Amino acid sequence: MNIPLLSMSLSQSNLQSQVSLSLMKNVMDTSQANANALTEMLSTTNAGANPPHPHLGGIIDTKA
Repeated sequence: MNIPLLSMSLSQSNLQSQVSLSLMKNVMDTSQANANALTEMLSTTNAGANPPHPHLGGIIDTKA
C-alpha cells in the first residue's frame, strides 16, 4: 500500500467536496436573492392600474 498516495487522494477528494459545497451554497444564495428581487418587483407593479397601451391585446385572432 502506498500511504502517501492514498493520503493525497483522500485530501484531493476532500477538497473537491468542499469546493462543490461552497459553489452550491453560492448558487443557492444567488438564486434566493434573484427570487426575492423578482417577488419584490412583482408585488410593486400595478396590476389593476391602466396598462401602457389599453387598445392593444383586446382582440385575439384565432384563425390558423
